[in-house]
Amino acid sequence: MSIAPSPSQNHLLAALPEAEFEPLSRHLEPVDLRLGDMLYEPGVQLQYAYFPTTAIVSLHYVMESGASSESAGVGNEGMVGISLFMGGASTSSSAVVQTAGHAYRLAGRKLIEEFNRAGLMQRLLLRYTQALMTQMAQTAVCNRHHSVDQQLCRWLLLTLDRMATDHLVMTQELIANMLGVRREGITEAAGKLQRAGVISYRRGHIALLDRSGLESRVCECYAVVKTELNRLLSDVRYRQGDNAGSP
Repeated sequence: MSIAPSPSQNHLLAALPEAEFEPLSRHLEPVDLRLGDMLYEPGVQLQYAYFPTTAIVSLHYVMESGASSESAGVGNEGMVGISLFMGGASTSSSAVVQTAGHAYRLAGRKLIEEFNRAGLMQRLLLRYTQALMTQMAQTAVCNRHHSVDQQLCRWLLLTLDRMATDHLVMTQELIANMLGVRREGITEAAGKLQRAGVISYRRGHIALLDRSGLESRVCECYAVVKTELNRLLSDVRYRQGDNAGSP
């Protein structure tokens, strides 16, 4: 049975005490995000912030040639649109829905207003921004120094951590675009994982069979990203723990 969408499924929103969340909740708009939806494009002024609950959004940098790769992913642990409160209004990256699902949308002006109150929301967003910067930096290092096999393991673990299931719908071509590598490299790496009994892959459907096996093959970049997120939000108390989970 699926769980009804709730703002508390997003860790940042769930961390707000009722006194801060209740006034904000009136401005949160539930939205369904479809695979491939573009939430913002390079150089375009952002109008909304998005707090995913079951959707996952990929932040991309696009080259003049049209080639692109993912710099970070955002799921129920965070938000899309940090440029709004950082003062830039726009960004050189794009945000594309990687996994369809639900999110809550907040008008940019309202987010800025809440941020400028200098309450818990501001502290949460600044901590999350630091965690996101860590993810971006670690992704750059991983893409430069680690094998495609390790990159795929990192990407799979970070993606599955944001989901309530061990099954995801994703083609090898899309994963290759995320990582900025050749599709043949992903085909080979996924084949190794499947032969080892770690995953099952068929027609764009990937099922995790052995998490410990996947963790044993991943580089240190996965742990760095997870540890930093947990460190920065470890003292957060969730308003509705059963719905929100833990970061």
